[in-house]
Amino acid sequence: VVLVQDGPVPPELASCLRELVAASPVETSFVHLEDNGGLGPALDAGLRSARHDIVARMDADDVAMPHRFQVQVPLVRAGADLVGAGLLEFGADITDIVGRRIPPSDPADIARYSRLHDPFNHPTVVYRRSAVVAAGGYGDLPLMEDYWLFVRMIANGARLVNVAEPLVYYRVGAGAYERRGGRDLLRSELRLQREMRREGFISQPQYWRNVMVRGGYRLVPTLIRKPFYRAVVAPYGARRNRTRHRDDARLALRPATYTPGPAAPADGPAGDPAPPYRDH
Repeated sequence: VVLVQDGPVPPELASCLRELVAASPVETSFVHLEDNGGLGPALDAGLRSARHDIVARMDADDVAMPHRFQVQVPLVRAGADLVGAGLLEFGADITDIVGRRIPPSDPADIARYSRLHDPFNHPTVVYRRSAVVAAGGYGDLPLMEDYWLFVRMIANGARLVNVAEPLVYYRVGAGAYERRGGRDLLRSELRLQREMRREGFISQPQYWRNVMVRGGYRLVPTLIRKPFYRAVVAPYGARRNRTRHRDDARLALRPATYTPGPAAPADGPAGDPAPPYRDH
């Protein structure tokens, strides 16, 4: 286990971290960063401290299902560079399920949808550290570091797979929908779109579509953003994924096809600003 502390924390939390490391039943590397540098640099620091090539990513307040690694690790050993999965959103505890996010599992879908939205649930991914390093690591694109990494991995020819089955419980705390918008996120969104256009990952029309759709989504009030996410994104994800099964991933260990600047998918709603996930 690699545990990264990104900058100073309150004394109570620091004491809790020390106790967790001391009581851990498995070998634990504790990485203490003196200054808070953000998620991307913290993740890169964690990767540098990892002793194995296969790395599982998750947030400290999420819960992995007991069989998670039984599903994902064999797919990485079979040749995948990154394996994502579905997740269950929970509120007070894991019995309080408030949502289900199911990602696209076909490699062609992953590559196509990545032009408009992040095709992976970041807290669920298991990947080869070498493949992440080959793509340049997470880097420093605040609030969008995971999406930017996955784009570069696709462009780099990495073999990316999604398992539709939920394998992680993802905590949705107070302010979850507020954090999906705001000026800081808009600035990062615009920077991400510029980088994707500069690299030829999206075409000029796709760039302007993304700026209007995704940028607009960041600016609308939370009272609009929340029902839009639940009512529009959820049915689209359900349609696209209702026939997807874990076996699709086992049969699809091939690179997600990458062609610079492809046309936008004709079978999906152009106004969908978020991943093609099924949400309940």
